[in-house]
Amino acid sequence: MGYILVCDDERSICQMLQIAFQNQGHRVETVTSGEQACRKIDSTLYDVVVTDVRMPQVTGMDVLQYSRRVSPDTMVIVITAVDDSEIPIEALNAGAFYYIRKGPKLLEDVLSAVALAMDRTHLRQQNAALKRDAAQRNSLDNLIGESEPMRHLKQTIRTIATTNSTVIVSGESGTGKELVARAIHTCSPRSGEPFVSVNCGAFPETLLESELFGYVKGSFTGATSNKRGLFELSSGGTIFLDEIGETTLPMQVKLLRVLQERCIRPVGGGQETPVDTRVIAATNKNLLQQVQEGQFREDLYYRLSVIPVEVPPLRDRGDDVILLANHFLKKFAVQMSKNVVRLSPESLTTMKGYDWPGNVRVLENTIERAVAMSTEEELHVELPNAGQSAMPTSTANAGALGVVLPSDGIDLERYIADIEKSLLQSALRRSNGTQTRAAELLKLSYRSFRHMMKKYDIP
Repeated sequence: MGYILVCDDERSICQMLQIAFQNQGHRVETVTSGEQACRKIDSTLYDVVVTDVRMPQVTGMDVLQYSRRVSPDTMVIVITAVDDSEIPIEALNAGAFYYIRKGPKLLEDVLSAVALAMDRTHLRQQNAALKRDAAQRNSLDNLIGESEPMRHLKQTIRTIATTNSTVIVSGESGTGKELVARAIHTCSPRSGEPFVSVNCGAFPETLLESELFGYVKGSFTGATSNKRGLFELSSGGTIFLDEIGETTLPMQVKLLRVLQERCIRPVGGGQETPVDTRVIAATNKNLLQQVQEGQFREDLYYRLSVIPVEVPPLRDRGDDVILLANHFLKKFAVQMSKNVVRLSPESLTTMKGYDWPGNVRVLENTIERAVAMSTEEELHVELPNAGQSAMPTSTANAGALGVVLPSDGIDLERYIADIEKSLLQSALRRSNGTQTRAAELLKLSYRSFRHMMKKYDIP
């Protein structure tokens, strides 16, 4: 169902369309002038605007052009009683979704056009979400592991996926909490709808509010058009609120209201929009302790923790370490075009006995680095220090950086190039493709980062 604005200087037309739309379950507002319509479009996010063309002062064409500029995602349907062949061409060229001539079948035609507009809107939103999620969508099969803790976790996911209850996923940093959230979504009846992920700790409070709830034109400096928030974009699907423990107390009040009322209000907006979104939150903090310390609202804690899910640390998962290491070996060998086919026996032994602080994320980084530096078919893995997970442990034969020189020597230029390319790709993945952030992670200027991307032909 949609949110529709009807604009016509004939009140009878407004009333007729309002009754018809409401009978179909749509939310409807009506105005009788183009000026009123523009004010409404300024402050509210509509799915469809139905406007008459011929109106005094501000015409329907003015409303169409204004809507396309301020709220480009809104579908505009133009209706008129004037028999002028130029009007349809002008309206469609200006971005109208549909043109309808007033007549005996006006109601039937408008209802049909709105149904098409809603289908188009839904498909566009779904397509955008699928594109955004295509490279990251994960099913239960992507939770690699056969240990008892992982079998229990997978069974829990299967059980809770069919519900709509709010889930809180907890676990140490690097255990794969987002993978668990995606698996819950993919196994659920909502799997065909969007999965939207947002890191609550990555935004200041004001920016997080506009990201989650959207905003209307003029609500703050730089808000030159209306924008839908992530809650609305994920309606019908799932929203994943990562690092929920990093939110401020005022933000927690707003999130609590959304969970209670199932409605959101855009920043600067006067109208509430209902949302049908399943909420999955995640944290690596002890929220109950934060509640006791007054840093997290108790009522929000209990709203979020309807179903708690604990992700086991890698040190408790036994032989899963080797399964994951082989998975990452194949992944990075393909990415880097390396002929690395197996882990060395020594590496298997030392990796199984390691505690893996930093969990799966550190294991992945360790294998990526080892593959980047490898010149042989058999992969030799240097374990990270507990306090410096990015650096290998030093050995008797290692240099200042802990790098072991093979007995048959090494192609230094290629070796360094492989490391540089691997680190560029890793930084891009870590920053979700944001090049400026990737450059910061590598302590490079943006210009230097772009130069190196071209040098190694990284798309």
